[in-house]
Amino acid sequence: MLRITDDIAIQDWELTESFMRASGPGGQNVNKVSTAVELRFEAARSPSLPGAVKARLKRLAGRRWTKDGALILQVDETRSQARNREIARERLTELIARALVAPKRRIATKPTRASQRRRVDAKKARSGVKALRGRVTDTE
Repeated sequence: MLRITDDIAIQDWELTESFMRASGPGGQNVNKVSTAVELRFEAARSPSLPGAVKARLKRLAGRRWTKDGALILQVDETRSQARNREIARERLTELIARALVAPKRRIATKPTRASQRRRVDAKKARSGVKALRGRVTDTE
């Protein structure tokens, strides 16, 4: 079980880990040992996450979200399979924790008359500068 908060915990059946050979430096270790981890979290089917959190998690996950509603994290940073597993679980925990935070609702406000006037004055000043960039004519 993976504990996110006091209220939310992910069950083991929701997580699937698979291991493959990692790319990059490491010599013979890379060619022989499957140290890279692919952690698959069945987010859409998860009973422990509310619907709003799932929607935010989907947006945060981006390309890592599959069509069938799973979140896939791949980690091959270290040469240790155990450490890569820990990193993958930490990333999943952090991603879900970020999805738990509901965005603050923006309250629309009307601009003040003074700010509107400043905006228009700035536009007029800029217009004047651009108007002076015209072709210079020689009038004598």
